[in-house]
Amino acid sequence: MTETNRPATVPAEDEPDLLRDQFKQLLRYRRLLGAGLAVGLLGGVYLGVSTADTYVSVADVVLRAPTDDPFNPSLAPDKAINIGSERQVALSRSIAEQAAKSLGLGAGDVPAFRGGLQVTNPPQTMVLRFTYTAASPKEAARRANGMAAAYLLKRQESLAVTRDTMVKGYEAQRDPVAKQLDEVARQINSMPAGTARDASLSSRTDLQNKVNTLNGNIAKLQALDMTPGRVTSAAAPPSAPDGPGLPMSLALGAAVGVALGLLAAWVRLVFDPAPRSEGDVARSLRAPVLGHLPRDRTGGGPLLAAGEADPRLAEEYRSVAFRLAYDSRFADRRRLLVVAPRGSSETAAAVAVNLAASFAETGKDVLLIEADLRTPVLAGQLPTDTGDRPRWSTLSGSSASGSANGDSEWPDGRRVVVDAAESGDFDLIPGDRVRNVARALTSRRTGQLIAEADTPNSTVVVLAPPVLSYADALALVDRVDGVLVVCDPRAVHRSDLSRIRELISGAGGTVLGAVLHAPLPSGKRRPRSADAAGSAPGEGADTVALRTVRTGQR
Repeated sequence: MTETNRPATVPAEDEPDLLRDQFKQLLRYRRLLGAGLAVGLLGGVYLGVSTADTYVSVADVVLRAPTDDPFNPSLAPDKAINIGSERQVALSRSIAEQAAKSLGLGAGDVPAFRGGLQVTNPPQTMVLRFTYTAASPKEAARRANGMAAAYLLKRQESLAVTRDTMVKGYEAQRDPVAKQLDEVARQINSMPAGTARDASLSSRTDLQNKVNTLNGNIAKLQALDMTPGRVTSAAAPPSAPDGPGLPMSLALGAAVGVALGLLAAWVRLVFDPAPRSEGDVARSLRAPVLGHLPRDRTGGGPLLAAGEADPRLAEEYRSVAFRLAYDSRFADRRRLLVVAPRGSSETAAAVAVNLAASFAETGKDVLLIEADLRTPVLAGQLPTDTGDRPRWSTLSGSSASGSANGDSEWPDGRRVVVDAAESGDFDLIPGDRVRNVARALTSRRTGQLIAEADTPNSTVVVLAPPVLSYADALALVDRVDGVLVVCDPRAVHRSDLSRIRELISGAGGTVLGAVLHAPLPSGKRRPRSADAAGSAPGEGADTVALRTVRTGQR
């Protein structure tokens, strides 16, 4: 493999890519989308059924004000008529009672009769539109025309009452003046010529003018055209129901249901603390997603993916190793720490083992260090062969007497060779339970082991416990060149990933990237090793161990 020093950075995303990504994430909530669609379809069915026997008929009435000259262009009907008040009058109970009486309905039917009526006013017009909804087309037209006729009759009666009242008022003012005028006329007939007669004549003239004015007002009122309006468009029986029909109702309901489902999915997406996409993981860690492991079809599968029936998993591991090789932060010294956020390290262990096999396949000398000293299981789960002790097994200070005295001497020089089938083999420093994990991980011998990556054509991969569960990984961060985070995006929060990045950065390390995987199938996890099953409580033995590799698949 030819390595170039190009760092694997987070790819830049433009606006269309972000919108596409968000839309794909909305489609993850299929239950919400299905529920919204179901609600919309049910609403469409209800709308189609409820409006299947509903008929609407419309009658239009144009209003006019009383006038003595209908052809006078200076007369403004909108100034003489308050169309809003007239609409409220048309909707009043008195109009409905009169219309119900004329249609032969009883007093108890008035509330239901009013319930089917709607009166509107088209903008910039003096028209009242009487819309009536009924279960029969003939009944809808009959009731709409009845309401329009009752309104016009009531309006005409109201105008006539107003005119009669004004006429009576003028007559009440005229009658006393007319009597006074008659009295003055009799006095003038019996008066001799002179100043007194002239004054009486002047008074008679004034009284006559008042009488003439009042008579003119009365005549003008009696000459008014009191037509309240006319029906410009009589209601006719409709030929089809008012509803959109069942097919159209279902289409509308489906559209509204999809919109509701998308809205619910968007709300769920906004308040979902888990990473919604690979982009969210990359933004939280400020590092790229190097790979996404496919779902294991074998229900757990062996620890080593090489030689399996489904080659997708092995190819994905090779792709992750290839991308790491092109990262300048790792390519120079090749020290890699593999951790999980929290919980089980099962998948992180599989990633560490298969990355070691992938690097060994390229011809590198690979050393895998199991720094998980709380539940070490790799030695019992991998196809191993014991070999001669290499140079790192004879480091100064290594002594078997320390273990006999109860002091942790890990790493004690013990090593095994892992057979990775066609990928070759690599060396494994298996973990071991120690009394003081922090002292063992920060010891000089551990540092010398990790420094083996400085040897030409060598690579060191270190497996540590979950970084948010234990501080073991942070003790090794400053000794490696980068950290690879292995997580299930649906089981970790964005805040957890941000905290991992802050902890690693604070310890002087760098997050090279992340490897995502699907949830492990429940009930199909790899069993614990015999060593882990027999450990004492409180030593982390409740962690699920890796499944034993099947020798026949190597």
